[in-house]
Amino acid sequence: MKLIPLEFQINQPLLQDTYLVNGELKKWTGEFTSVYSTISSTEEYAPTLLGSIPAMGEKEGAEVTNAAFDAYDNGQGLWPTMKVIDRIKCMQNFVTQMKTTRSEVVKLLMWEIGKSLSDSEKEFDRTIDYINDTIEDYKELDRSNSKFSKNQGVNAMVRRGPLGVVLCLGPYNYPLNETFSLLIPAIIMGNTVIFKPAKHGVLLISPLLEAFRSSFPKGVINIVYGRGRDVASPIMKSGKIAVLALIGNSKSAIALQDQHPNKNRLRLILGLEAKNPAIILPDADLDLAIQECVTGSLSFNGQRCTALKILYVHESIAEEFNKRFSEKVDGLPFGNPWDNGVLLTPLPEKEKPAYIQELIDDAKDKGAKIINKKGGEHSDNYIFPAVLFPINKQMRVYHEEQFGPVVPILTFKDIQEPLNDMAESNYGQQVSLFGKDIRKLAPLIDTLVNLVCRVNLNSSCQRGPDVYPFTGRNDSAVGTLSIHDALRSFSIRTFVASKDNAYNNEILQALLNSKESNFITTDYIL
Repeated sequence: MKLIPLEFQINQPLLQDTYLVNGELKKWTGEFTSVYSTISSTEEYAPTLLGSIPAMGEKEGAEVTNAAFDAYDNGQGLWPTMKVIDRIKCMQNFVTQMKTTRSEVVKLLMWEIGKSLSDSEKEFDRTIDYINDTIEDYKELDRSNSKFSKNQGVNAMVRRGPLGVVLCLGPYNYPLNETFSLLIPAIIMGNTVIFKPAKHGVLLISPLLEAFRSSFPKGVINIVYGRGRDVASPIMKSGKIAVLALIGNSKSAIALQDQHPNKNRLRLILGLEAKNPAIILPDADLDLAIQECVTGSLSFNGQRCTALKILYVHESIAEEFNKRFSEKVDGLPFGNPWDNGVLLTPLPEKEKPAYIQELIDDAKDKGAKIINKKGGEHSDNYIFPAVLFPINKQMRVYHEEQFGPVVPILTFKDIQEPLNDMAESNYGQQVSLFGKDIRKLAPLIDTLVNLVCRVNLNSSCQRGPDVYPFTGRNDSAVGTLSIHDALRSFSIRTFVASKDNAYNNEILQALLNSKESNFITTDYIL
C-alpha cells in the first residue's frame, strides 16, 4: 500500500457533537453513528474510522421544524421580509467564510466518497462559483422587478416571494455541489431551510457549520443528522413543509410526499434517477465517441445521474467500437483519490461491488459476456468496470440505474430501435448522440428533444455549465435547476396592485419616497 500523503492523513476521528438549530450550535448528548471510509489507512485492509455523527430521531426533527417554521413566521419573519440587498450580504458573508474551509472539505470529500483530489477540488470551487453566480443572478432578477407596470388601469409591482419552510435532502455523489444547488437558492429567496446531509459525505458539512450559524439569522438554516426514516419522515408528517427539495431516488421522494398531510400544498423540486443512453451512428468519429463514452460512463465510477448508463452502437461499427472501448476501459488507472492521474477510485458504499456483481451475473446468465479483460475483478473496496455485450431487455442491467462501474452495450440496425426504447423508458434526462451527417442528425435531434431534456451532440452527458437548465422528463426530475431557474423554483410570483387614480398613486409615491417597505421599492442593486 502506498503511503498516504501527510496532508491527507486522518490523524484524529472527527466527533460531530453539535447540530445547528435556531441559530445555535447545540450540543448533542445522545447516541452517535460511526462514519467509516472504505479506503484503508493500514497495510492490511480495514475500513477507516473517520468520525461520528448524531443519531437523531423524531424529537430533533420536530425541534428543527419548529425553528424553521417560527423563523418564517407565516411570512412575517425577519428573513422573508428582509431587503434583498441584506439577504445578499448575508450570503456573501457565508461564501467568504466557506472559502477558508477548502482544504478540510476537499480532504473529507476524498475520504468519505472516494472522489479524486482533482474532482474534489473542482466540486468545491464550482460550488463557490455557483454561490457567486446565484448572487449575481438574484441581483439581476431584483433589478428587472424594481419597477411598476400599468395595464388596463391597474398599477402593479411584481416580484418573487418565498414559499415557506424547505426540507433539503442532497445526494452522496455530489454532497457539496448538488446539495448547495438546492440550499443556496432556497435560502437567498427568503425561505427557511431544514437540511439533512446524505448518508455519505456527511462529515464534510462539519467545517461549514459555523459559517452557516454566523451568516444567517436564527432559524434560517437548521442542520439535522440521522437516517431519513427517523428524521425526515416526522418532519414531513408535521405538515409544516412547503417545499421538498431532494436529489436522490424516486422511491424516497414518493415515500416522503406520501407522509405530508396536505400534498396539494407541497412544492416538489426533485432530481432523480436517469438511464442516459449514448447512440453511436455509423458515421461517428470513433476516436471521439469512444473517449466521450469512457468518460461519460465511468467518470467518478459511473456514480452520477448524468452518467451514460447504456450504449447503443450501430451494428456496422460495433465490433471495432467494442474492441477499442474495452481496451480504453482496461487502461483506466485505479487508486486512492490522492494518487496522481487516478481515474477509478474506491466505492463509498461497501455493498456496491456485490450489487454490480449481481448485475454482471444476471447478464451473463442471459447471454452477455464481459468483453474487457479486467472486467469484474474484485478488490477490497472496488470492482473493476465490466463492459457487457450483448445486452437484451431481459437483463436487470438494461432496466436498472446501475450507478456504478458496469457498462452495458447493445447494437441497433434501425435508429427507431433506440428511439422506441427511450420512449418506453421510465426516465428522460439526457442522451449523447454521436454522428456527422446532418441529414440524419436533424430529424433525430427533433425527436430526441421530445424524449429527454438535453441532447449532447458528440459529447458525454453532464450537468454543467450551471447556467443551463438541469431537469428531466418522466421519473427523472420535477422542476428545473440552474442558476437562473432555481431562483424561480424556490419562489412564487407575488405582487401589489392598485387602481390607477390620484388617491392610490399618491400613496404609492409616498411608499417609494419613504423607503418604509422592503417590497415596494425601486432601488437598484449594483
